[in-house]
Amino acid sequence: MKNKPIIIINGEPNSIFVEIFFKALNAKKYKSPIILISSIELIKFFIKKFKFKKKIKLIKENNILESNLDNNSINLININFKFDKKFEKISKKSNIFIEESFNTGLTILKKGLSNKLINGPISKKTFLKKNYPGITEYIAKNTRTKKFAMLIYNRELSVCPLTTHVPIKKISKLITRNNIYEKIKLIHNFYVKYRKIKPKIGILGLNPHCESTDRFNEDEKIIKPTVKNLKKRGYKVSGPFSADTIFIKKNRIKFDVIVGMYHDQVLTPMKTLFEYD
Repeated sequence: MKNKPIIIINGEPNSIFVEIFFKALNAKKYKSPIILISSIELIKFFIKKFKFKKKIKLIKENNILESNLDNNSINLININFKFDKKFEKISKKSNIFIEESFNTGLTILKKGLSNKLINGPISKKTFLKKNYPGITEYIAKNTRTKKFAMLIYNRELSVCPLTTHVPIKKISKLITRNNIYEKIKLIHNFYVKYRKIKPKIGILGLNPHCESTDRFNEDEKIIKPTVKNLKKRGYKVSGPFSADTIFIKKNRIKFDVIVGMYHDQVLTPMKTLFEYD
């Protein structure tokens, strides 16, 4: 298969995912075929509800390469799930369905049948509980990936939060020299491999204006020395920068990637600037 398929996991059945999926399937011509992992009962219900015109083509996990895939139909790997047509609140009832969906999707990736995975909405409270901060860590654990980074990619500018879906009160404890170094190394290697460039990376401070009235200032004691060390190792890094001005145009154009200390510090401006691009 020239273009390996995009594997999409439905996620929480009591969400807006299926409506978004239908709209996305109609909106663009994709270079790769799409395979949805979901419940055939769920999809049939929404096809009728939204008067969606595409037909369902059932696909077997082990026969992806032999299947005649295109996006004229919904290529579906069925996960058995007793779907209640009366929408319920998000609960633990969906957990087995979600877990089986992920197991199927990750197995397809492990076999090399695809290299692209998208997941629909997941409830961290009911599915991940306290076991994982977010789906990033869940996928890392289930693919035995020890070193990973959450890179929100755009060719013009990408961002990476050093910490992912972590409560604000816990973030400062996770900011370490080793954590920063590992993320920068991963991002650098990604750009070298896929973009054939050494990326220019800006690193943000934790505190407003990189200042703190506390005795221990993370920006001075941890981030600044780490940036200095990374420069000596040949990485194109600079910082720490104040988060409230780095995304001004004349500042952001200097970088390929901006690394923040926490999720909303970089994802909020990123989504504001580029929306869904």
